[in-house]
Amino acid sequence: MKNDPGHKFIQRGAYKGKGIAVFTSGGDSQGMNAAVRAVVRTAIYLGCKVYFIKEGYQGMVDGGDNIVEADWSSVSSIIHMGGTIIGSARCMDFKERWGRLKAAENLVKRGITNLVAIGGDGTLTGADTFRSEYSSLLDELESTGRITKDEREKNKYLNVCGLVGSIDNDFCGTDMTIGTASALRRIIEALDAISSTAYSHQRTFIMEVMGRQCGYLALLSAMASEADYVFIPEDPPKQNWPEKMCKKLKQERDMGKRLNIIILAEGAVDVEGQPITAEQIKKVVVDNLQQDTRITILGHVQRGGNSVAFDRVLGSRMGAEAVMALMEAEDGAPPCLISLEGNQAVRLPLMECVKQTKAVAEAMNSKNWAKAIELRGRSFSRNLETYKLLTRLKPTVNESEKPVTVAVIHVGAPACGMNAAVRSFVRNIAWHSGTVLGFQNGIEGLAEGNYKILTWRDVTGWVSVGGCYLGTKRTTPDKKFPEIAAKIKELNIQGILIIGGFEAFQTLLQFFENRQNYPEFMIPMVVIPSTISNNVPGTELSIGCDTALNEITEICDRIRLSAQGTKRRVFIVEVMGGHCGYLATLAGLAGGADATYIHEESFNVKDIQQDCYQLAVKMAEGVQRGLVLRNEKASTNYSTDFIHRLYSEEGKGVFSTRMNVLGHMQQGSTPTPFDRTFATKMAAKAAEFILNHINNPSTCATSKALYDPQTACLLGMLKRQYKFTPIMELKTQCNFEFRCPNENWWLKLRPLIRILGKHKSVPGGDGILMTFEDRKTDWGHHD
Repeated sequence: MKNDPGHKFIQRGAYKGKGIAVFTSGGDSQGMNAAVRAVVRTAIYLGCKVYFIKEGYQGMVDGGDNIVEADWSSVSSIIHMGGTIIGSARCMDFKERWGRLKAAENLVKRGITNLVAIGGDGTLTGADTFRSEYSSLLDELESTGRITKDEREKNKYLNVCGLVGSIDNDFCGTDMTIGTASALRRIIEALDAISSTAYSHQRTFIMEVMGRQCGYLALLSAMASEADYVFIPEDPPKQNWPEKMCKKLKQERDMGKRLNIIILAEGAVDVEGQPITAEQIKKVVVDNLQQDTRITILGHVQRGGNSVAFDRVLGSRMGAEAVMALMEAEDGAPPCLISLEGNQAVRLPLMECVKQTKAVAEAMNSKNWAKAIELRGRSFSRNLETYKLLTRLKPTVNESEKPVTVAVIHVGAPACGMNAAVRSFVRNIAWHSGTVLGFQNGIEGLAEGNYKILTWRDVTGWVSVGGCYLGTKRTTPDKKFPEIAAKIKELNIQGILIIGGFEAFQTLLQFFENRQNYPEFMIPMVVIPSTISNNVPGTELSIGCDTALNEITEICDRIRLSAQGTKRRVFIVEVMGGHCGYLATLAGLAGGADATYIHEESFNVKDIQQDCYQLAVKMAEGVQRGLVLRNEKASTNYSTDFIHRLYSEEGKGVFSTRMNVLGHMQQGSTPTPFDRTFATKMAAKAAEFILNHINNPSTCATSKALYDPQTACLLGMLKRQYKFTPIMELKTQCNFEFRCPNENWWLKLRPLIRILGKHKSVPGGDGILMTFEDRKTDWGHHD
């Protein structure tokens, strides 16, 4: 594997003596500290001399104590923190040549030839300008005697790598920017809280969110909260928007709704480009509807608080990849940007991304709104379309579409986001004049005919609720085929959506394999993976795993804080996941774990002892608390209790040990914004798939074409795209004994956990097997 494209084996200390610095500039965002931590520890692992540049470009210009060498412990216990520990500031001095001269001199004096810049487009543009004129700056410094000829020769090249730290998610070339997920979480928490008080008093709330000229935060929070109306800069409302908005709000109240939520992006404008303000919207509502209306402006609350798990993982991966990109770059190479493409960290030309980002602003300034939405990417436009469809009061009857009847069931354990998926599916089917039968308690309810008809209004408010209203069980069809077939025929069910985990996958597989015996199963059927374990083949992510990951990460934060001020302590924490180590691995990376034990990576008692010894070494160096995660089925014999006892014995006199089994609290809580929107979009695509097959004469219920495996698929997220994969293709891609896929993308993150945890032992020898992509890509956020 070491010679495979996209993989490179990096020896420990391979770049000894190279100087590298990291700085944050512009507005802060949650997850920046995770990126800073990853840069420092990866660089130290590779033998580099690594520096903090405090207060952004201002610190680079001022020098002195603003540029300090960092060591491993400099970034201990910061991964969870919001903001940036090295500070950020706006710097006018750096915009002048004399300021950049001073910055260049300060870098040369310390032997810094590599920069990791974390910030927005202004920060990254400034870094590119600095790099492009670096040679001329050194010439001037040498000619004036501020640096020697030898210093100039040793530091004649400056390589730059950028990471986008911004809550706005307004940068082209990456699916998500560092901080966006955390900001969305803050917004949704506020909206959920506001909904309670608004419902109590029958109020209308107008919430203004950040985003500058980008409506991503407003749009996604509107989708995740079922907001009644949203104003975003890319899609200005028509001139009659006051009348249209008031009509909708009135109809909602007339139909019994007690609250209304309106979300306003801070950069929202009308079709003439004039700003739309919260006060303006309030006046329209009060004057026309006399509703009790309140305004909430979240402001910098959106930037505050601990970062969510996604931003910690994103920052860690991007920070490590940035160091690798700099070490592998040729001297004087053009700056690159580390971005996220699906679940892959990729390297892109920095200035091409900046140019495309500025093109969006230019389109909006010229009032070319359609172009602005197009430049934002397919996912943005799809999100906008989906939001508008799902928040209409009721479907429009289309006489040209024949009515259809479809079913939806849950199979497996509950997971947050299931209700959001059902809501989206019901409304998408209803929009096309269809009827949805919601079966209670999974397969048993389907066999018994225990269902209720779900209408457009029935699923109002479902998007924000955890668990599953329809109920779910792990039961698979097995010997219930005759009863199920009879109910499908009796109720004239023409398509089925199954939402659940590995059992849902098995259920569809059994349905397909029994089509010859039961013609009733020859209808279009889709599985949407929804399980906290993320152990279903055919998808990189499942609905619910993001919420569970956040729960585990937050609990681990609290557990570690419980030892604040006590003697050194190590926590052994058991997480769910069955035989799948996804939760343990990602939570380990997000929580800064010292060790993680999973079923997919074999280990023995010597490995556990080595981990324990490594923790003792770190404790001697000043670390106060340790975290060890174990997947619930990592090993039959090396149980959580065994590991706890071993650590307790081996750590005597150095640290104390505590054990925690998290249990079903990992399945609880309200769904995260990601799980809400992910479920909404997945169900919309599933509805489209089923309707297309029902209305296609070549795949109608009487056609033999329905033996075609293309009509029984699992819908998954693979490399940025939603993909329908025939269930029979997936049969060979999983291990039925352990209920896991044969291949897992997240296993590539395992070495990084050990690197960032300062572990002496890394699988594959005294080095790290890094994965990377270095290519151009199409722009914008994708479906």
